[in-house]
Amino acid sequence: MEASGADRLASLDMIRRLVAFDTVSRKSNLEAINFVRGYLEDRGVKSVLIPDATGSKASIYATVGPQDRPGILLSGHTDVVPVDGQDWTSDPFVMVERDDRLIARGTADMKGFLGAVLSLVPEMVAANLETPIHLALTYDEEVGCIGVRPLIDMLNTLPVRPAMCVVGEPTGMRVVHGHKGKISKRVRVRGRACHSSQAPEGVNAVEYAAELITHIRGMTARFAAEGPKDPSYSVPYTTGHVGRVEGGIALNIVPEECCFDFEFRHLPAQKAEDLIAEVMSFASRQLEPRMRAVDPGSGFDWEPISSFPGLDTDPEAEVVRLVTSLAGQGSGGKVAFGTEAGLFSAGGGIPAVVCGPGCIDQAHKPDEYVTLEQIGLCEAFLRRLIAWARRP
Repeated sequence: MEASGADRLASLDMIRRLVAFDTVSRKSNLEAINFVRGYLEDRGVKSVLIPDATGSKASIYATVGPQDRPGILLSGHTDVVPVDGQDWTSDPFVMVERDDRLIARGTADMKGFLGAVLSLVPEMVAANLETPIHLALTYDEEVGCIGVRPLIDMLNTLPVRPAMCVVGEPTGMRVVHGHKGKISKRVRVRGRACHSSQAPEGVNAVEYAAELITHIRGMTARFAAEGPKDPSYSVPYTTGHVGRVEGGIALNIVPEECCFDFEFRHLPAQKAEDLIAEVMSFASRQLEPRMRAVDPGSGFDWEPISSFPGLDTDPEAEVVRLVTSLAGQGSGGKVAFGTEAGLFSAGGGIPAVVCGPGCIDQAHKPDEYVTLEQIGLCEAFLRRLIAWARRP
């Protein structure tokens, strides 16, 4: 460990400031973004804001060093998940140092990383970098990787784009070069209500939803048995999951409506569109003809919720080799959770890895934390990166 104890870490004050901003995804992140923009400007670093359509949220992009060279991008999201209903032992938005841990919402996911990066901006500026270090802070990652998309669109207009990207999600500072993709949908089933004593005269939306849910579960069973598979993942195949179901009014009424949400966490080699197409085809070919034989107005409506591509960076790619050497913690291989790295790679053509302090097991929980050791390792990685970027 490069730094031991809170007194030797440069980033604690910055992490404390960042977690104090309540940037739960349902709220604006502008207060935090404006703070970061002012902080960068005070140190001579110009930035660009990429607002959302409402003007209530924004991403920020900045470059330390020469503007006409590709360089490396350090990226992270500012939003955090809610604390509603969680049993915290302290205020979630006031960082507490206890047992060599930094406890607050977002310390692991992922304001610990952002705080370390921002705290070392003065060292980046003083280093007179030969290779630029770019910074990106986004919004609404937790609800579908929303904010990074217009940022990538902006990057695609630049004459010179970053050559590679590090997304600082918590990986224990090990370099992750692959993760699954995700696609999720909301299904509304339109049936026909009637008295339950005359059930055959109605179209039971709950029961037809159940048949479709059973098919989704069957797809997972098929992938588990037949593949495709990638043993690098803890769950080596694509999985389907139904997480919410609502329907019905009373037991003696055949339900007219049912709604459920489902997702696929898919291997990068599988196309999300093909998975959704199979589900929709089963509904239209196997279920709707039976439903419409009773009521022509019955059927299924489909609403997108979110999606992001998987990450499948070549383990021998320059970004993997460079970040692994600078982080010094070895390879983290592939992980099941998703990040913005897949979008940088697929949508921006920027080879990406995931590497940041903390453990994903601590994210989203009450008393979320990152250890001082992990922040020390992150600071050490960033200082090695600065040394690499200023080399002749």
